[in-house]
Amino acid sequence: MKSVATVARLATVAKAKTARNASGVAGVRRNVSAMRNQRTFATTAEVAKKFYPPESPMFCFQCEQTRDGKGCSTVGVCGKDSDVAALQDLLVHINKGISQYALRLSKMGLAEPDADLFVMKSLFATLTNVNFDSARFVTYLKSAQKLLDSLRTKYEAACKSKGLTPERLTGPALTKLTNLDDVKSLVEQGNGVGINPRREQLGNADILGLQELITYGLKGACAYAEHAEILGKMDADVNQQVHEVLDFLATADAKTPVDAYLGMAMKVGAMNLRIMELLDAGGTEKFGHPTPTKVRVTPVKGKCILVSGHDLNDLELILKQTEGKGINVYTHGELLPAHGYPGLKKYKHLVGNYGGAWQLQKLEFSTFPGPIVVTTNCLVEPKKSYKDRIFTRNVVGFSGIKHIATDDFSEVINIAQNMEGFKADDPRPKDITVGFGRNAVMSVAPAIIDAVKSGKLKHFFLIGGCDGAEGERNYFRDVALNAPKDTAILTLACGKYRFNKMEFGEVAGLPRLLDIGQCNDAYSAIQIASALAKAFGTDVNGLPLSFVISWFEQKAVAVLLTLLHLGVKNIHLGPHLPAFATPNMLNILVSTFGLKPTGNAAIDLDAMLNPKKAASM
Repeated sequence: MKSVATVARLATVAKAKTARNASGVAGVRRNVSAMRNQRTFATTAEVAKKFYPPESPMFCFQCEQTRDGKGCSTVGVCGKDSDVAALQDLLVHINKGISQYALRLSKMGLAEPDADLFVMKSLFATLTNVNFDSARFVTYLKSAQKLLDSLRTKYEAACKSKGLTPERLTGPALTKLTNLDDVKSLVEQGNGVGINPRREQLGNADILGLQELITYGLKGACAYAEHAEILGKMDADVNQQVHEVLDFLATADAKTPVDAYLGMAMKVGAMNLRIMELLDAGGTEKFGHPTPTKVRVTPVKGKCILVSGHDLNDLELILKQTEGKGINVYTHGELLPAHGYPGLKKYKHLVGNYGGAWQLQKLEFSTFPGPIVVTTNCLVEPKKSYKDRIFTRNVVGFSGIKHIATDDFSEVINIAQNMEGFKADDPRPKDITVGFGRNAVMSVAPAIIDAVKSGKLKHFFLIGGCDGAEGERNYFRDVALNAPKDTAILTLACGKYRFNKMEFGEVAGLPRLLDIGQCNDAYSAIQIASALAKAFGTDVNGLPLSFVISWFEQKAVAVLLTLLHLGVKNIHLGPHLPAFATPNMLNILVSTFGLKPTGNAAIDLDAMLNPKKAASM
């Protein structure tokens, strides 16, 4: 991992070499061209090995917490073992082959909904802190091989019926997994398509990094697409675009132009914007637009169930099935914003939110006196103290934990009824306010605009993204707490738990802290920023608005690519920059988009509030 000082030097060099006004794909291409002329891209296996040491068959660096800022090579910091890592690599590989055929069938007017759904869900299963169960991945791989063989047959038959010569597809399209009941054999096959063998094959650290940027962004986008699908929202164009990205990755190599990789990364960002729009529509059409709502964050007396993750649909199912049974339901983590939806907060036994962000669950789940349902990421290895009362849903899994495959939560309810629950109300009751989605914020847009024009409200900060275990993540709390009283803070995702129980007061009669929602509610934040930009006759970059983003896993990569696709500049990203990003990749991101690593909160805050002063330094 590059230090902040190193990246700062990269930024200085990049600033001197490239035009500051470059934006979008065109700007990326100009900067790539300039860098090519200076021969700054790595081209040798020796340089690649510097970044991707091949000590172990396992190598994973898809998340921010990766070991020593380089990569996990024996067991993941997340708890993923080397077998699961290999099976996940193999699943990603065979999905590329599935998409090679699904894309061509789609272009022939032959939709393959089974392939669309399988790719989406199985890629989501490979995200950090989602599924640790090797048996579930064996099942995925069996289904994948069957699907690949079927698509190959369909493609060849379709070509024959139309009098066409089938393309001679190569790479993952030719995959033929063997010994599908033998985990050890599948692990060996997975080791053959992971990071290390691909690194050796490419001999180019930058190209590998760009491939992983696209892959991780796609994984995050597929996770959001799965959430949207559960709420009844899918888009045939999005499905085809997913296949297009995987088809590109199936055959792209060291000879593929760099700007083709960067263009594909921007395509993933554009696709994710559409997916977040679908997810937003799915939630608001079913449950209504969020409205500002006070949420109790201390427990009350009674039997209880805790629901974690992102899935609003599962939360509603549990609320319906527990209604009238004397069981209180609490949200956890990214389900906190559920309390703002009219269709969910109508349930009187949805009594509050328990705990904080995902990384604290071993402590918080141990002390929760009821069963727990994890609907989506993030899951960490359960402790024995609650392993017999935690359940997984959807693509989430962990060996030895019960998985609920249907919509029947009766086993969870029975456990809740047989446990004592909370013995008394917490003597120190506390509420926080959520529900500031785009409709709620834009309903007071005239007041916001007047406050900005009058000078009462001088700046906005969007401080959001993932939380994690590192102490460096207190940076985001420090920026929020030290933001001047005449500024407002928009926040979303679980990173807000660093400061969302603190008091921020009001500015110009409006709350200073506005909780927009889950990580996917970045869509709401984008709509709010776009509406304000239109009102002030500028673009988002012209607003008194700073983006301060904490990342952890692949959903955050997807959101970052969406912001870059939209041309948003000067994002502060941290607490560490991605391990898969080489110095040359960072050069492009810095010079094109002004991407900045988080550093000292006070210094960064001054730069955000005084951009002209910072630019002259």
